[in-house]
Amino acid sequence: MSEQNFDLVVLGGGSGGYAAAIRASELGLSVALIEKDKVGGTCLHRGCIPTKALLHSAEVADVSRESSKYGVNTDFHGIDIAAVTTYRRDIVEHKYKGLQGLVKARGITTITGAGRLTSPSTVQVGDDTIVGKNVILATGSYSRSLPGLEIGGRVITSEHALELDYIPNRVAILGGGVIGVEFASVWKSFGAEVQIIEALPHLVPNEEESISKSFERAFKKRGIAFSLGIRFQSVTQDDNGVHVTLEDGKTFDADILLVAVGRGPVTNDLGYEEVGVTMDRGFVLTNERLATNVPGVYAIGDIVPGLQLAHRSFQQGIFVAEEIAGLKPIVVEDANIPKVTYSDPEVASVGLTTAKATEKYGAEKISSYDYNLAGNGKSSILGTAGSIKVVRVVDGPVVGVHMIGARVGELIGEAQLAVNWEAYPEDIAPLIHAHPTQNEALGEAMLALAGKPLHAM
Repeated sequence: MSEQNFDLVVLGGGSGGYAAAIRASELGLSVALIEKDKVGGTCLHRGCIPTKALLHSAEVADVSRESSKYGVNTDFHGIDIAAVTTYRRDIVEHKYKGLQGLVKARGITTITGAGRLTSPSTVQVGDDTIVGKNVILATGSYSRSLPGLEIGGRVITSEHALELDYIPNRVAILGGGVIGVEFASVWKSFGAEVQIIEALPHLVPNEEESISKSFERAFKKRGIAFSLGIRFQSVTQDDNGVHVTLEDGKTFDADILLVAVGRGPVTNDLGYEEVGVTMDRGFVLTNERLATNVPGVYAIGDIVPGLQLAHRSFQQGIFVAEEIAGLKPIVVEDANIPKVTYSDPEVASVGLTTAKATEKYGAEKISSYDYNLAGNGKSSILGTAGSIKVVRVVDGPVVGVHMIGARVGELIGEAQLAVNWEAYPEDIAPLIHAHPTQNEALGEAMLALAGKPLHAM
């Protein structure tokens, strides 16, 4: 047995863990980064990056089919799923090599193996004891299922979906949140029939209601079917496919069932509770500065209740590294973290919905403007419909931005600056938005809320 000592031990090398390790090393701390698989975690290897590569292939497929309307004649010969897989894996491998080089260049000690917290300052990895003045728990999440719904055979998770070596003819998707609608978008573009099953009243149910309704209209126009408001009851499978039954007795048949009902925290049997860390249904509880109840132990990312987003984990990793170094970083509330759904159409949002803003400030204190992308030149060039809705406090700051349409995820940077810096529409209205860009649509919404609309009524 051996013992190694560091200023900081990070358990988990995903988006949050490696960000914490890199920032801490920049601040002069000695760091051990423990990862049982590959640095980069779910996001790089089984989540964000590979799924967005699939979505880009899907976008290229759609443009190729419709190229004649842009004056370009092409022959579309379908999807070569093996080539798509090669493209996806090459992207991941390139990013992985870059990350490995970055971690090595920062002088971070990477320890490969399954770690277990054994005291407030020690993590055991096999026969090795890794000691840290501070410890960050960053063990990430896994694809959840429902009680009684076993994964296997034709019932798969997003990780299995990425590795399919064929395109199913018919797909049923349980869950109409981000993961479900992104895979629905891919498979539809690849030529499959798609049926989404969502127990809540809307697809992308965490978004502004008007955005969810617009999204449903867009999916319906694309020929993506969906059932809303009725819970899943059971599934059977045989050589012919899966047979899904809802609580109202309605049934759907498909080649596969993708279970996309959310992600659970990876915390079981890692020693957290034994060391005294306060937990709730598998999640690690922290204060607003991400400290657990055990001195010197912090938690970040998907194991902390709240949004399960890679960039939230990344930001929290940086935050805790700076907190340990005594820099007193600012807290960013979950509501003010940008969210993007990379389907066709895209959905992007930051801040409060109209309903949440009304609940917080009162209906008479809230105003909003919904700018239709039909009035935006670049959106017309791209051939996308959609809208940008900005919510403000009357005579006060912007508190929410909600967008739908092709490529609107690229607009979220300005939107999150407006919300997090508590900018007034009057502050943004004088600023110049390049023409023709989709950013102009955000500018037009701000002009309207500032009382001087140009291309809006």
